[in-house]
Amino acid sequence: MADPNDKADELAGTEQPFVQHLIELRDRILYAMAGVVVCMVLLAIWPGPSGLIDFIAVPIRNHMPPDMKLIAVGVFTPFFVPLKVLMMAGLLMALPWVMYQLWAFVAPGLYSHEKRFAIPLIVIGSILAYLGIAFVQFFVLDKMFGFIQSFTPESVNATPDIASYVEAILSLYLAFGLAFQVPIVVMLLVRFEMVTVEKLKGFRGYFIVVAFVIAAIVTPPDVISQIALAVPMCLLYELGIIGSKWFAKATRAPEEAADKG
Repeated sequence: MADPNDKADELAGTEQPFVQHLIELRDRILYAMAGVVVCMVLLAIWPGPSGLIDFIAVPIRNHMPPDMKLIAVGVFTPFFVPLKVLMMAGLLMALPWVMYQLWAFVAPGLYSHEKRFAIPLIVIGSILAYLGIAFVQFFVLDKMFGFIQSFTPESVNATPDIASYVEAILSLYLAFGLAFQVPIVVMLLVRFEMVTVEKLKGFRGYFIVVAFVIAAIVTPPDVISQIALAVPMCLLYELGIIGSKWFAKATRAPEEAADKG
């Protein structure tokens, strides 16, 4: 007699040929790229590449004499740097759309209880990335350049190059945007039973060391930016521990939840 608790796998019969997966992946990449291009066009219309450059240059210009401006050393720098900033801004603006395309690609291989929390994870991940970038723009850069400029001798006229400046801040945007994903990573590790909450709590002291080591590697050699990255990572680690129990419970399959209960 068949066991009534044995339910058919809801993913049974949904397998696709390998070529079909490649076609689906190609389509999702094209959709994501189209979203980025649309955002770039919108940003090119307003505020425009010059407006974006003026916006990201505010932190360093606040610590320069009023009549001083950033310089462009390279011959093609006035063209390529604004284009680079426009591309980065377009990618950030389209980030939720890009992450949705990634989810749409893997969604056929997820169970219904897993799909239910995929969109909230995309939203939360996007918000955390935006918070990390905003933290860099409105706090870290101002404090960092204020600290650096305080060491400039009076006989030296500090006129930063726009290309090196943009490269430096984009690397900070990326570092903080990824670092602010710590709660998502922690919750997923607990959900897939790769680690327990108790082990995460025991690893707390080691994570503080890891956070400061990562901050020392990915940030400029100044104490302000290193502390500004390491401290939020530690706080977000604690937030991930708090949310991991709820997330693991909320995303269990019905039969798994019955077994746990």
